[in-house]
Amino acid sequence: MDRKTLVATGLAAVTLCAGVLVAAPADAAAPAQKHTGQCSLVDKTLTATASVDQPLTDTFRSYAETGGGWTGADSTYSLPLRGGRTGWFFSDTFLGTVNPDGSRPKDSPFVNNSIVVQSAKEMSTVTGGTANAPEAIVPPETDGRWYWIGDPASGAKGTVQVPLLQFTKFGTGQWDWGWSANRLATLDGDTLTLQSVSDLPSATGINWGSWTLQDGRTTYIYGIKDIDGVRSAHVARTTDGKGLAGAWTYWDGEGWSDAEADAVAVAPYVSNEFSVARYKDGYLMITQDTSELFSTRIVARTSCSPIGPFGDEVELYRTPETGIFGSYGDADVFTYNAHEHPEMRKGDRLLVTYNVNTFDNVGDVYDDASIYRPRFVDVQLSATE
Repeated sequence: MDRKTLVATGLAAVTLCAGVLVAAPADAAAPAQKHTGQCSLVDKTLTATASVDQPLTDTFRSYAETGGGWTGADSTYSLPLRGGRTGWFFSDTFLGTVNPDGSRPKDSPFVNNSIVVQSAKEMSTVTGGTANAPEAIVPPETDGRWYWIGDPASGAKGTVQVPLLQFTKFGTGQWDWGWSANRLATLDGDTLTLQSVSDLPSATGINWGSWTLQDGRTTYIYGIKDIDGVRSAHVARTTDGKGLAGAWTYWDGEGWSDAEADAVAVAPYVSNEFSVARYKDGYLMITQDTSELFSTRIVARTSCSPIGPFGDEVELYRTPETGIFGSYGDADVFTYNAHEHPEMRKGDRLLVTYNVNTFDNVGDVYDDASIYRPRFVDVQLSATE
C-alpha cells in the first residue's frame, strides 16, 4: 500500500482516540450549565456486570475468515435498515480474505469506509467501486481528501444520513494530515449507494457526528472538541424533521443558539465516538474514559436530558486487549471508541462495542487479522435506590 494508505490504516485510530494520548488535568470539567428536566435516574446507583457477546463475536469472525469481503474495520456504528436488516457502518476497512493461519495478505484491499449488512440469513459487504477495484462508500476526493463515518441516522424518504469527518493531507510528512471539515452523505435506503455529499457546520473545529439521537422530529447531533487538552462533548439539534439535513442550533449552556461558536461542552473526557440514549426516565451516555492514557475503562454517565449535565462515571467494563499485559501480549495494541447500540437493547441488557488496533500498522494488522476488528460486549445494567 502507499504511504497515505498505511497512515490511514493503522494511524487512523491514533487520531480517533487522540484524547487518550494527552494526560488531562484531574480537575477538568464541563462548564456549569443549568439543569434541564427532572428524573429519578440521576439519583440512583448504577451497577453493571459485563461479558463478551459470543454470538456476535463468532458471527463477525466467521464472516471475516470465510471470504465474505470484510476482514476488519473500526467505528462500528449500527442502524436498522429496511427489510429487517441491520447495517454495520465502519470507517477504515480491510477487504479480501484471511489466510488459514489467521494472517492478512499484504495486498489486501483497503477503503476508508464500508457497510456490512446483516440479515436473518446472511451478511454482505457494501462498498463503492467494483468487485475488482473496490472503493469506499464515500470515496476520496480527486485531491486526496478522504472520509471517516459518524453515527448514521434515518433520513427523509427512506434514505440513510451519514455524518462524515473529512481529512486532508497538508504536507509531505507522515503525520501531515488532519480533520478539515464535517460533511453529510445521503445514501439510498435500500441499496446504500451514495446519492449526495453536502456540507455540515465546520467553522469551530467541532467534529460533529460522534453520535446522533433521533426523537420524533428532533435530531440531536453530538460532536467532540479538545478544550485545554480535554476531549469534550458538544450538542447541536434540528427540529424540522429533516435529520442532519435540517437547520442546526447549538446548546450554549442556557438555550439553543443559531451560532455554532456558542456551543459549549456538556461532558469532559469522552472519546471521539460515544453514545447517548434514553434509559429509564433519563439518558445514558456510554464512552471510553479519556482522562487517562490508553484507557481500558468503558464508563456510563446519567442525565435527565440529552444535553446534560451528565453525572459521575460508573465503570461498565475494562477492555482486556491493551498493552504488553493485555490478551495479545503486545505493547502496540490499544482499544478505543466504545459506545452502545440502543436499538439492540433488551430491557437492562445493553450491547456495547469498542475497537481494537495497533500502532504497528505494517506488521501486527497483517500478522494477526483479529486485532483490527470490533469487540462486542453484553452489559447487564441495574439502577437502584
